[in-house]
Amino acid sequence: MTISISPDSTAISQAKNLSIAVIYHSNYGHTKRVAEAIVTGACQQLPASQVKAVDVHEIDWAFVDQADLLVFGSAVYMGSVTAEFKTFMDETSKRWYHRAWEGKWAAAFANSGGLSGDKLAVLQQISLYAMQHGTNWIGLPLMPTGHEAHDLNRLSSFLGLMTQSLDGPPEKTPGSGDIDTAIWFGDHLAKTIIKHQPANTQS
Repeated sequence: MTISISPDSTAISQAKNLSIAVIYHSNYGHTKRVAEAIVTGACQQLPASQVKAVDVHEIDWAFVDQADLLVFGSAVYMGSVTAEFKTFMDETSKRWYHRAWEGKWAAAFANSGGLSGDKLAVLQQISLYAMQHGTNWIGLPLMPTGHEAHDLNRLSSFLGLMTQSLDGPPEKTPGSGDIDTAIWFGDHLAKTIIKHQPANTQS
C-alpha cells in the first residue's frame, strides 16, 4: 500500500502560524528516513517552511523553541534511546525548569532492527520526558491494516510510531508499510494541531 495525500490548500491557508520540529538521532540513516517521512506527511497540511527535521547534532534551537509540535525520534539501543538522544534530552533541563515548552504538543517514534526491539520502552521514555516538559501528547490512532511488510501500523503501536529497519541501506529499509505509516502519522499530527489551534490564530 502506498500513501498518496494531496496537499490540502484550505488547511495550509488556515495554518500560517503553526510549525513542527521533528527532532531525531540516527547513526546509519534509518531513523532519519522515518523523520523525513513524518515531515512529508505533515507538509500535506502545513507549508514546507514550517516543518523541519532536526538532527540532534545540529539543533536549530530557535526553530525548536517556537514550534507548536515537537516530534521526538530515536533508534533503540539496549532498550533505551541512544546516548546522543539522551544528551539532547539532558540539554533541555533549563527549558524544563523555566517551563519553556509547557503547553506545546509532543509525539514520538522509535526505530529498531528487531521486530519488537523494546521500542515501547523508548516511546514510554520519551513520553515521560515530554510530560516533564508539560506538553500535550499525540498518539498514533491508526488501526493496523495487517501485519505484513506493506501494511500500515503493522506493529500495532498506539502510543507513538514504531518502525523496523533490517540490515540494509536506509533507501530500502524500513519497508514501505512503515514509511507509509510515518507519512500518515505526520499528516495526522499536523491535522491535530490545526484542529486545536487557538481561535485567534485561525484565518
